[in-house]
Amino acid sequence: MARLTSALCYKDPKAALKWLEAAFGFELVLLIEDGEGNLAHSQMSLGEAHVMVGNEWSADHASPASLGGKNTQTVHIHIEDDVDAHCQRARAAGAEILMEPDTQFYGDRTYRCRDLEGHIWTVGQTVKAVTREEAQAATGLKIQGWV
Repeated sequence: MARLTSALCYKDPKAALKWLEAAFGFELVLLIEDGEGNLAHSQMSLGEAHVMVGNEWSADHASPASLGGKNTQTVHIHIEDDVDAHCQRARAAGAEILMEPDTQFYGDRTYRCRDLEGHIWTVGQTVKAVTREEAQAATGLKIQGWV
């Protein structure tokens, strides 16, 4: 079985670890530090979701904070519980809410936010079962591979 884990770069990865716990509920499961106490590698989990948090360790690994806020990917978390309450938790921790919770055509209620260094996250909760035919009718899009 394959599993995908995002690895995010931060200028201040130790601050990011604390923020991700406060904002999203991630738990630290691995922390590796060098002799001076600098973060070398870390991993966090939220249920079955995992993320690695590291520093800007090469010219090709940078935080959005070092790139004028630009992102090359966004991270999506799918949760089982109240996405509206999750959004409020993230807001209270200082997340910039880019899109308030809203129910999407595919049956998930989602919100979008920016973290303390500019990474963009979406968080979703399935609130309604939607068929491919219903989604196509709602959007006018041709959809393949609907599960």
